[in-house]
Amino acid sequence: MTMKRLAFSRSLLLTLLSLLGIFHETDAQTDPAAKATLRKVTDTYKGYKTISAEFSLRVQQPQQSDEYTESGTIVLDIATGSYRITTSAQDIISDGKNQWTILEEEREVQITEVDPSAETITPATIFSFYEKGYKYVSANDERAGTTQLAVVELSPEDRQTPYFKIKLRINKSSNLIHDIIIFDKSGVKYMYSIKNTKSNPSLTPSSFTVKNSDYPGMEFVDLR
Repeated sequence: MTMKRLAFSRSLLLTLLSLLGIFHETDAQTDPAAKATLRKVTDTYKGYKTISAEFSLRVQQPQQSDEYTESGTIVLDIATGSYRITTSAQDIISDGKNQWTILEEEREVQITEVDPSAETITPATIFSFYEKGYKYVSANDERAGTTQLAVVELSPEDRQTPYFKIKLRINKSSNLIHDIIIFDKSGVKYMYSIKNTKSNPSLTPSSFTVKNSDYPGMEFVDLR
């Protein structure tokens, strides 16, 4: 597996699942305007039982002209904490307890447990992701074409985190996440755009389970 693929895997759950998450009020808040903006995002996503969206990713590495790019879809069942992330390179599927990472190029399926700890960002914890440990402030509004965007910048209180800032841009008309930039301490930037967010799509439990027979010829590696 390439380093770019590894970096993508590490950041994917951190970012996409928090993108579609709910922003709770916290003691770390420092900006009333940012609080009001995130409250609107909370109110928008809070009524969703299931969510689907398309995303694109660009990864910029310092002193390199080439960018890593990826795109895919994500579906999420809020009640069970189940999710399915699909890209051209890999699928990440979870029933809320176990996670399967399907690596087509390596012809391998890796099975791991979902970490239930509060520090880990997963669909089971996205509703409390911002509950502790972040400060955030509003920045000047921006535009993407004709879309007006509110901007909120978040910084982790824990200095051990691999990133030092998260920039969220929120569609002021829909109160949905437009895009996000994660600023890694290594100088790498992860830039995600979210589009075609749909609320309450019809999903079945089979959407979030993996059977060996579904992937003939692939090696299943149980890392639990």
